[in-house]
Order: sequence, then C-alpha cells, then structure tokens
Amino acid sequence: MAHRIADRAQGLRQSDIRRFSAICAAMKGINLSQGVCDQPAPDAVKQAAKDAIDADHAVYTNLRGIIELRQAIARKMKAFNGIVADPEREIAVNVGTAGSFACVCLATLNPGDEVVVFAPFYSYHVGMIRLIGAEVRFVNTHPPAWQYADAELAAAFTDRTRMILVNTPANPSGKVFAETELKRIAELADKHDAWIVTDEIYEYITHDKPHISVGRFPEAAPRTITISGGSKTYAVTGWRIGYTVGPEEVIDKVACINDLLYICAPAPLQHGIAAGLALPDSYYDEMREDYRTKRDLMADTLRQIGFHPYVPDGSYYMLADFGEGRYRDATHAAESILETTGVATVPGSAFYPNPADGETQLRFCYAKKMPELQEACRRLRKLPSGSKTW
Repeated sequence: MAHRIADRAQGLRQSDIRRFSAICAAMKGINLSQGVCDQPAPDAVKQAAKDAIDADHAVYTNLRGIIELRQAIARKMKAFNGIVADPEREIAVNVGTAGSFACVCLATLNPGDEVVVFAPFYSYHVGMIRLIGAEVRFVNTHPPAWQYADAELAAAFTDRTRMILVNTPANPSGKVFAETELKRIAELADKHDAWIVTDEIYEYITHDKPHISVGRFPEAAPRTITISGGSKTYAVTGWRIGYTVGPEEVIDKVACINDLLYICAPAPLQHGIAAGLALPDSYYDEMREDYRTKRDLMADTLRQIGFHPYVPDGSYYMLADFGEGRYRDATHAAESILETTGVATVPGSAFYPNPADGETQLRFCYAKKMPELQEACRRLRKLPSGSKTW
C-alpha cells in the first residue's frame, strides 16, 4: 500500500546535524556536531523552574506567554538590545526560537514569496522557509571574515522579496554583523518593503565585536522582527523557550499562530527563563570568557592536526577547512573522524546552497563541559596531520 505524503514533506529528511548526533550517541562518543550546549544551567534558572512546578504552574499560559517573562524580556530588550517593546502588545513567547521562526514565517510569508538568506546558513531556517512554500535567494559570505559583496546582496532583492533573514552571531560561521552591514540591510529592506527577521539566539556570546540588534535603529524598527530565547544563554536547549519581539500587528499574528501550533511554551520553564533574565552582568561576562577559552582550545587543536580553523567572532561553532585530498568530501571526513576517534562533527556541505562550497569543511561545536571538550581535543590530536585517508 502506497501511503500518501504531502508534497511539502516529500523532500524532508533527517538533518546531518541530527544524523551524526544519533550515531555518536549510539557509540557513546563525544558530540561536537549538534549545539546541545552540554553544560550546567545556572542554579537560579533551575530553582525558579522547580519552584514553579511546586507551585503548580502547570496549566495553559496566556497565548503570549506569562506576563512575568514578557516583562523581563522587555527590560532585557531595552537594556541590552536598545529596543523598547511593550510586553502586552509587542512580545510573544514561543516554543524555542525554532518555534518563533516558524510562527514568524507563517505570519509573514505566502507560497512563492522570496526570502534573502546569507550562506553558510542554519539548515532549520532554510527548511522552514521551503516547507511553507516560499523560495530562498542566497547571498554568499566568504571566509575567513565571512564577508559578502554588496552588489550580490542588492541583486538578491526582487519584487517578490518579503523577508531578509539575519542570524547574528551566525550559525555556523560565527559571523557578527557590523553596524554598517545592518544599516545597509535596513536600507534595502525599506526599498523593497521587506521584513527584517533577525535570529539573535547567540547574542550574549561574542568576542571583540559587539552584538548589535538591527531593530534598535529607528529606520529599521517598524519592519524588524527580533527572535531570541534562553536555550543557549542558560544552557537549557531542551526547555524550548524562545520569544519574538516586533510591531504589534505582526506579534498579534505570531501569538495566534503559536496558540494554534503549540498552545503555549512549557509554563514552569517560562518562570525559569524569567529568573535567568535577572542574572547580573557578571554571569554573561564569565560565560563569554569560558567560551573564549574553549574556542581557543578548539582552534589550537585543529591547527595541530593540519586543519585551518575559521575562528568565530561569536556563537559557539567553528568551521574548519581540512584541505583538498585529505578526505573524499566533508561527509567522508565526518564519518572517518567519528569512526576513528568517537568525535562527531557536521559536514560543511550541509550549510551551503552549493554543497561543493563546503566539501572541505567541518563544523565543530565547543559548547561542552571543559573535561569533555579536552577529551575530544585529545582524541582529535591523534589524527594524522594532513595525510590522505582514502
């Protein structure tokens, strides 16, 4: 019997990120592929969630999220992002930033609309855009600084463009968009009457370059939708608490769509994230330094085995080039390294519209407890430096 599958789902398959994570788990290896952020959550965050469970905060919340969390988000958006948002009308809590992005896409895009996306890209972004029937126009960024040509960016906009997606700091490149780049994006979005959707989930993890939210600029604010959440900042990726900030009319639709898809984000965990948003600045300073140390350890290890790491300015991912001829391609490299060392990575080809552009790259995630990351690096250093493996 042939079962009918919807056309929109025909091309869906498990991502390389998930595939290598699953293989790694089965062999009890060290997972540097998926950004699970395998570190302890702050005590205040965990305690607030426990207290909420004990207080029986177990029922449906407001479709926009609990007011305590929305008020905390509003305070954080003003202090950190420079964006003033009304917690009653311009903020919605969602099921992770992936849920935020899904709701935003459903609220703003029709089938056949076009979205401008920078490559290398996060595959879940592109997958969601395509799932709802919209089309992607890519703008290539190039290592080591992940720069792009302004002419290519301008040419990506057409009369069908309805959105430009910005991910800063970016997954997988670690690019932190500069003020000049964001203002140019705002200019083009205004010219073509397009939404600016900015995923800023790694906003607190930057090194030497400041995080800038495009929504803070007056000329961009009326058309900017900002997405973030607690997953990466507080090491609670499985809690699935994200949020969306933007103009009232679109947030109203995002909240309604969130209600249709999910009803609400987990109630007690919303209280946990609200507590996280009250942590002092010292928490974020210590987190950044911890990731800088881990980033530098990862980069030094990769250099020792003949890779060329593209050291990121933000996030906790690093793309690295292993050069021509060492492996057949990126998938062979990831499979070979996992088999010989028990360390999982992601083929760089998974992040490019033309997979050939990433066939000599792997992505490494260093959001691990230090002893586990050190063990992963110890294993990787046993790889032969630069020699052909096939």
